[in-house]
Amino acid sequence: MSSMIGNIMKKRWAMSAAAFAVMGAVYLSGCSFGGTGDNTAGGMSSSSAAAYSGANLSEARNTPAVRVAKEVGPTVVGITNKAIARDWFNNPVQTEGVGSGVIFRKDGYIVTNNHVIEGAKELIVSLADGRSLKGKLIGADALTDIAVVKVDADDLPAAELGNSDEVVVGEPAIAIGNPLGMEFQGSVTVGVISALNRTLEISDRRVKLLQTDAAINPGNSGGALVNADGVVIGINSAKLAASGVEGMGFAIPINTVRNIVNEIMDKGYVARPYLGVTIFDKETAARYGYQLNISKGVYVYRVSLNAPAGKAGIQPGDVILKMDGKEMNSVSELRNTIADHKVGDKVTIVLERSDGNSQTVEATLEEMPQDNN
Repeated sequence: MSSMIGNIMKKRWAMSAAAFAVMGAVYLSGCSFGGTGDNTAGGMSSSSAAAYSGANLSEARNTPAVRVAKEVGPTVVGITNKAIARDWFNNPVQTEGVGSGVIFRKDGYIVTNNHVIEGAKELIVSLADGRSLKGKLIGADALTDIAVVKVDADDLPAAELGNSDEVVVGEPAIAIGNPLGMEFQGSVTVGVISALNRTLEISDRRVKLLQTDAAINPGNSGGALVNADGVVIGINSAKLAASGVEGMGFAIPINTVRNIVNEIMDKGYVARPYLGVTIFDKETAARYGYQLNISKGVYVYRVSLNAPAGKAGIQPGDVILKMDGKEMNSVSELRNTIADHKVGDKVTIVLERSDGNSQTVEATLEEMPQDNN
């Protein structure tokens, strides 16, 4: 039992790069796999080129979507992930996945999704002007599904990043990306912002996203979600797909993206606070066939002695009842409470000991080791 639970909880912070499990199925919309890799150097299609040609249009035809396609479209790139997989006979086989990215600095820095670049042996970035350049991974963050890639180029068109806190429900939303691969490079779809702060449960963590009905399909991941003013308000990340469900796409708010990108650019990774405990609640225990006999709180299965929890005196068998005055009745509640803090913050924890007595301890959160990220 200990081995199985240990393996289960070791993966508690990892974000699935293949699927989000919610409402039937949640599909990551970037990396479209298949035979589209041959088109990576093909540049813009004739229809895409016409969209950016600047032809004289009447006021009625010159809609926000047309202006966004012209202004922001050239900043959206295709990213081909060349990875090595194993076939049924354990032989190495090269695979290709295609996603999207957004140039945010003229000197070649591109933001995309982590799952677009994950496992890559080689990254090829296809620019809107037809060039294909090798990409270098600067850093990635699996928990927020954000990565930064650099190409050796200068004077590139760069997107303006907006303020996602100012986004309102119902305003126009334009998605730009490469659905189904490079054959459909620079596709533009139009909708509205359907909802703000949509919360999806991913690996026992809550992730807040913008919801839109602008069509987002495989290959769109890492592309831009843009408002009518031509500024990027989100990075497209996931599409909800279930029987009878249509028009539910999701994007990571650009304010979240900006903070993550800044840390990646500064350190190459994102520093996060951690407590240093392996925990589970009644639901997560039952999910794997175990019965946890507690009425409230989360059970501490393992403690890292040199981590904040160990230094604070938390022990295996303790039940964490409260943190900073808030009741903790699920793994996600505890993790999200910790995530709301910064490295160096102190948290007050109310425990129930194995003998039934309660005790209050204080722990100073430290930076999560990178192998736990």
